[in-house]
Amino acid sequence: MIHHTVTSGTENSVNICYNGYSGLPGPLCHGVIDKKGHVHLVGNGRANHAGLGDSDVLRAVINESRLPGDNEADADGNRHFYGFECVNLGDGKDPWPEAQKEAIEKVSAAICRHHGWSARSVIGHKEWQPGKQDPRGFTMDGMRGRRAERLGGKAPKPDPKPDPGPQPKYEPFPGSGFFHIGQKSPIITAMGRRLVAEGCGRYEEGPSPEWTEADRRSYAVWQQRQGFKGKDADGIPGKTSWDRLQVPNS
Repeated sequence: MIHHTVTSGTENSVNICYNGYSGLPGPLCHGVIDKKGHVHLVGNGRANHAGLGDSDVLRAVINESRLPGDNEADADGNRHFYGFECVNLGDGKDPWPEAQKEAIEKVSAAICRHHGWSARSVIGHKEWQPGKQDPRGFTMDGMRGRRAERLGGKAPKPDPKPDPGPQPKYEPFPGSGFFHIGQKSPIITAMGRRLVAEGCGRYEEGPSPEWTEADRRSYAVWQQRQGFKGKDADGIPGKTSWDRLQVPNS
């Protein structure tokens, strides 16, 4: 998730993002990107940058599908998103040097490459939380296009106005990072039912919406049946085995 700081000066901006301020403790992001294109890492794990946002947007990011309008604040973004604050006043007049925009492109592409995500996994704060306008001064569609080119793929088409078209028959791969202890989703229930139907279920109870060790063991059996071995059969879904499982849309 990309933000602007509404501050000026690198040292001042980094200090605020590291320490926080009255009413909101730091770190306020994972990295600060200054106007020279330097990335200052200030946090790891949870950081107070995203706040409450739209759960429909979160679902679209996980599925890497078109973003809906952000009209709700019902999901905690701090537990789901990396956050990068970019030094800019956010007044529409403060310039964005090319070195800074290139650093935004590079750092987000690096994270996407590490996780196996596409450019659609990166959004602006204004696309997440109603009433926010950051980052102001460039378009997120334009930045996603730059990022897609760096990742070696085609730039995604700009998101149109939300259009509730027909749902896909099968659930798109939500990304490997989706599957972790504590995650709850009807997608996990649907996956478990498919594993049981394929004779791979290793459940004593369930399947249920919450990701558990039983889900991991069951999925590992499915991966082994698909010919995967070693770390490729660790029970964490990958795109190839997920697509073969054909989990019904949930």
